[in-house]
Amino acid sequence: MNRIPFFHVLSPLTLLLGLTFIIACRNSTDPVSPTTNTTAGTTATVGAGVPDVYRKLYGVSEIYLEGTNVVIKAKGLPDHKSPYYKGTSWESTLYVNDTRSGFSANPHRIAGQNYTFKIPLNPQEDAAHAETPLGPIGISLNGVPFFNQYAAGRAPLTMEIYGFDLYGGHPAPMNNYHYHVEPAYLTEKKGQEALLGFLLDGFPVYGPVENGKLVTNKDLDKYHGHMGKTADYPNGIYHYHVTAEDPYINGSGFYGKAGTLSQ
Repeated sequence: MNRIPFFHVLSPLTLLLGLTFIIACRNSTDPVSPTTNTTAGTTATVGAGVPDVYRKLYGVSEIYLEGTNVVIKAKGLPDHKSPYYKGTSWESTLYVNDTRSGFSANPHRIAGQNYTFKIPLNPQEDAAHAETPLGPIGISLNGVPFFNQYAAGRAPLTMEIYGFDLYGGHPAPMNNYHYHVEPAYLTEKKGQEALLGFLLDGFPVYGPVENGKLVTNKDLDKYHGHMGKTADYPNGIYHYHVTAEDPYINGSGFYGKAGTLSQ
């Protein structure tokens, strides 16, 4: 398996600093089509008219159109193994003991949530480029939220990163599992160039490789994306990329006007 190494997301300087300081952190009028997505025990009901690209979201319960938005409902439960499934009803099938040197599990456990994402069906650039909030800023293919590049209090991930599991995620104090960095299970399963999900502004997130080339921050704008053609958008679209460097998924705000999240 090509899982990312434990410190893959850290630059050498960040790693040195981290080691230095680690001492003691539906309601819809649209008819529902019979189409479903079934993966890992999750069945997604997909409403009529939903663009095909959203059918790639397999770890969600419902996707449908509501006005000018795509509504996505999810529980946020990763379909891969994690040490954070210990002590839960999924322990027998999804718990794994993470024995990597340097890994330090936080005290939280994975629990199902009730996320409702409403994102623009036709995303557009927003001149305000609003700052991303702490908490969910988007949703990945397996229904797990993306978070931004900060820990609590908008602190760097320097210390928190030691609690990321084998696939780059961990749960917050509300037991809501999430990814701040590359969701390694998805890039391992779908490929390094694959669509990984969407941010709240409706723009897609792709893996760390494009046209066979590893993407770095130098290839992206300050929002951590760029314009271009993708397999899902052959006419071109603005899209984000995950990278191994901070800010990992998103930079200085949303490129487009963000939709809403309720939970």
